[in-house]
Amino acid sequence: MNCRVFYHDRCFDGACSASLFTRFHRECIGTATEYQYQGLVHRAGALFDGDEFVGDENAIVDFKYSPSPKLTWWFDHHQSAFLTKEDQAAFEAGQHDGSKTMRHFFDPTYTSCTSFIAHIASTKFGMDVSGLKDLIYWANIVDGAKYESAEAAVGMKEAAMRLTMVIESTQDDTLIPRLIPMLTEMPLEEILKQPFVADLLEPLLAKHQASVELIGSRATCERGVITFDITDQPTEGYNKFIPYYLFPDGVYNIGLSKSSFRTKVAVGTNPWTKVPVEKLVNLAAICERYGGGGHARVGAISFPPDKESDAREAAKVIVEELQTTHEG
Repeated sequence: MNCRVFYHDRCFDGACSASLFTRFHRECIGTATEYQYQGLVHRAGALFDGDEFVGDENAIVDFKYSPSPKLTWWFDHHQSAFLTKEDQAAFEAGQHDGSKTMRHFFDPTYTSCTSFIAHIASTKFGMDVSGLKDLIYWANIVDGAKYESAEAAVGMKEAAMRLTMVIESTQDDTLIPRLIPMLTEMPLEEILKQPFVADLLEPLLAKHQASVELIGSRATCERGVITFDITDQPTEGYNKFIPYYLFPDGVYNIGLSKSSFRTKVAVGTNPWTKVPVEKLVNLAAICERYGGGGHARVGAISFPPDKESDAREAAKVIVEELQTTHEG
């Protein structure tokens, strides 16, 4: 039997979640002899193709829910976990009647999906996750933006940060599936030494520095909100802490960028802001208005690549709202 694992693509926590799920499934369930991996990305329109659920078992980790009867396993921690109210109702029905209580899991209070899967695996299935503490620690740091400073987040000194850079920047659809099994089998420092990873580091570090300079030349900060538009410089990813590194006093960040499959409005809160938590805006709720989502402190909206004007209009509205809220 084979298990097909769908994960949040180009995301450190997504890759770690897929790796931890694989190890959990192999050690505690034992029904599969083969694991296949497929990344999922947030884009405008439908996120799932039902024809892709072709495994004997199908799992989604760190990504939105699918009501497909072919979905065997689901783990997510995002506030915006459901595309529609109907999807949420389908999930809740499976929890209420008991048919999915040991297969579909959701808890938005967890910092990372990796830590959530570890909790479920250990408490409900008896898995020993003590050897995975380092991976879980870094998944929480990266996905929860819990770096000690913006300089630490942008400086790329830690192995986890360099691996995150590789994962977020890759255009090779085979790279992350190659990485996934390694994440729970060897230290992150050893993974960086693998030739197919090590060969990428120097050019990616140069690209990272170029991103710092590009965003620095475009970004402004007014009334507590950092904004920039780099849609004329297509990019598949950049370090999302650069704006706070450039403008430490900024509270929110709205960045417009463009990749091969979407025009993206990234919406974030400065992890090091001194504004009290109770006064911060729930960004996931704002993004949901436009079909996006995320967490309370960070979210995103995806528009088709040719809808830059729509993305700019949405960004303008959000910027004005956040500026008004911050001043209030």
